[in-house]
Amino acid sequence: MNLIVDDWRLRLLAIGLAALMLGAVAFSQNPPTTGSLAVQVSYTLPPNLVLLNPPSKTTINYSGLADAIKNVNTTNTVAFVDATQAQPGSIARLAVRVTTIGNVTVQTPAPIVVNVDTLQSKELPVQVVARAAPGWSLGKHDAICPGGQPNPCVVHFLGPASWETNLTASVTIPGVLAATNSESSNWPIQLQNSNGAVDLTTCRTQPCASLDVNSVGVRLEASPGSTSSTVALVIGPPTHKPAAGYRVTDVEITPGSVVITGDAVTLGRIRNITLPSVDLTGKTSDYTAQVQIAYPAGTEGPIGSAAVKYSISRDPSVSPSP
Repeated sequence: MNLIVDDWRLRLLAIGLAALMLGAVAFSQNPPTTGSLAVQVSYTLPPNLVLLNPPSKTTINYSGLADAIKNVNTTNTVAFVDATQAQPGSIARLAVRVTTIGNVTVQTPAPIVVNVDTLQSKELPVQVVARAAPGWSLGKHDAICPGGQPNPCVVHFLGPASWETNLTASVTIPGVLAATNSESSNWPIQLQNSNGAVDLTTCRTQPCASLDVNSVGVRLEASPGSTSSTVALVIGPPTHKPAAGYRVTDVEITPGSVVITGDAVTLGRIRNITLPSVDLTGKTSDYTAQVQIAYPAGTEGPIGSAAVKYSISRDPSVSPSP
């Protein structure tokens, strides 16, 4: 009887040892492991918001058994950010969520911190910057929109409202003009605002800032005579900001450009005329200032002053005083 019992116990022990050995072998062939992967980040935003300089990728860390880990790649792993509750004019801290294949544990990435702005459209007339050769007078120099309409040619910028202060669209013709007339196409539009050139060749916002038309045609006319050139009027930041809790949302200069005459060499060095800065101390609503145009030495123009309109509104990022 003892022999039968001992035999049963030995068999059970052998089965247990075999199972343990089989598990050990399987574990050694499919051990737990970890990995990391850089994946694209997709964003969900309401139609009136834009994120400034958001990361396009994030690195995720994950763990699991080797058989599952080896199948993780950028086609089955997605990172996404929900920005539908963000507010314009603020700095938002947004959670990054990740989905991937089953049997893989993903470590939650760190939140991203971005500036939030209003997504806004602005109509921009396209200015043509050209210079006449010595002994020639510049006549018409117009941009031609695709299809020939409208006239004058205007394009539409869609992007952050903060980029639209003093935003201009122009085409610069290299060299000097010494021909009765000419017409050409596919001139790239250049954007410039108070901070300098606006580059749309790389996406620095979400959604990407854009123009509805990226290039236009140009019609130029010149005739022998006095030397003249059309230059844009620009203005620097105000000497003092508006009242506390308010901000400038747009600046319009009328006229946007002037025709100046003078020595060809002098004109060749002038790209724009900077108007005197305006004091906006205490301003809480739209304000228009009449400023004098200071023509560079050796040049003159027919217009003595320009109207500078500042659009001023309450800053949503600043809490009202109690």
